[in-house]
Amino acid sequence: MKFDKYDRHILQCLQQDAGLSNIQLAEKVGLSPSPCLRRVQKLEESGVIRQRVALLDNKALGLGLSVMIQISMDRHTPERFENFESHIKAFDEVQQCYLITGQSADYLLKVVVPDMDHYQSFLLDKLTRIEGVTGVHSSFVMRKVVDSSSLPLGYL
Repeated sequence: MKFDKYDRHILQCLQQDAGLSNIQLAEKVGLSPSPCLRRVQKLEESGVIRQRVALLDNKALGLGLSVMIQISMDRHTPERFENFESHIKAFDEVQQCYLITGQSADYLLKVVVPDMDHYQSFLLDKLTRIEGVTGVHSSFVMRKVVDSSSLPLGYL
C-alpha cells in the first residue's frame, strides 16, 4: 500500500489520540470529513490500523511491577511452542510475548502485576506449570525510559 502525506498524518494523529472524532481528525490533517473518513476506512480495511485502544496507566491501577521474563523450552518443536503459546495467551498478566533468537532463551515476555507476591504466584502457579518450560530468567523494570506504542512513520 502506498501512503501519501495525508495517510501519514492520519496515522500520526491516531497514534497520538485514537479517540479523535472524524471531524477533529479531518481538521488536523487538512481534509474535509468525507475524504478523511474514506482514508481511515481504507487504512482499517487494509489492516494498517488494526484497532483503536485506550492506553491505561498501570501504576494508577495498582499494577506497579513490570517484569521482563526470558523463557527457555526443553524442545524446539512446533507442538511444544503451540502449547506454550496457547497457555500464555490466556494469562491476563502477559502484555507481550515474543519468540526470539540470538539469546539462550526461546521467549521474551513482558508481564505486569501488582507486586512481588503476585509475581511469585504468577511464576509458580502459572508460568512454571506449562509443560516444556525449563528455564525462567526474570528482570524487574526499575523505570520506563521509553514507553511508546507509536510506530516510526518516517519510513513510509
